Amino acid sequence: MRDHGGDIDKAASRFGRADWIDLSTGINRRPWPNPASSAGPLSAHALTALPTAADTARLCAAAAVRFGCPPEQILPLAGASAAIQLLPHVLPGRRAAVLSPTYNEHAASLRAAGWEVAEPADPAALAGADLAVIVNPNNPDGREFLPAQVAAIAATIGQLVVDESFADPRPDLSVAGSRPDNVTVLRSFGKFWGLAGLRLGFAIAAPETLARLAERAGPWSVSGPALEIGTQALADAPWIDDTVVWLSEAALHLDQIVTPHWPLVGGTHLFRLYDTPDAPAACDLLARAGIWSRIFPWHPHWIRLGIPGNREEFDRLAGAFTAAG
Repeated sequence: MRDHGGDIDKAASRFGRADWIDLSTGINRRPWPNPASSAGPLSAHALTALPTAADTARLCAAAAVRFGCPPEQILPLAGASAAIQLLPHVLPGRRAAVLSPTYNEHAASLRAAGWEVAEPADPAALAGADLAVIVNPNNPDGREFLPAQVAAIAATIGQLVVDESFADPRPDLSVAGSRPDNVTVLRSFGKFWGLAGLRLGFAIAAPETLARLAERAGPWSVSGPALEIGTQALADAPWIDDTVVWLSEAALHLDQIVTPHWPLVGGTHLFRLYDTPDAPAACDLLARAGIWSRIFPWHPHWIRLGIPGNREEFDRLAGAFTAAG
């Protein structure tokens, strides 16, 4: 099932109220400062002119510094999700393996493009596939692979897609700067920077792969505002450093609130996964307090929570457990 978090309309239609705290995604709830404010950095050029090659080059230069790879190996796209939809059409082969459980769009997009898709839980079972996919760190359980482990997997298959959408707080896990030739790395912008509505992400790959992706994506696949805001946000090192510290501490605080009730399964700096006696009942418990969470139709006990963004959100979450007794 291609279900996703972020379906806050579903929560509102079922439970009412308007003051929802949406913890159903892994999107940072303390975003990079609002670029759309009257004092913000967005230029008239970004809104009124077609995006230029120079605009894209500036974004790629900023991304290259952040990701540790040459700018010519980077292609901006309308979110990492755009790359997930396009890659099955540009990479060769017919037999794919997606290390699972993980983000369900990878297998769904491959199947929609006509691939035969296996979903093994053991990395060793990826060997021999024309194309394999791993998410690092993984969604939803936070499973991690060090660069040497990724390289070992890549050596056993045709092409490897490494989805690093949640890796910004963990650069030690990234292979963007040491990518084997047969590896394509995906990076999200909206999650860590908390600007998911901007729809910006990156593919980092061999030039021939990027050329095929660019042809599929078409001209002006990334908006002018996304190019400009992304360039500025990627270069904001003080905000990045402060945010990594905040998320690390906030994730631990979330665990302190939740684990007396539900054991921790795993997670990342941007979300945590807990084991409950009954996931739908747990989701309803939080929803009655105006907190939307993520549960999975394929697992009866798991519930995933994003990281609350401030004291008031943490207090409401704690209050939900207190009210439930």
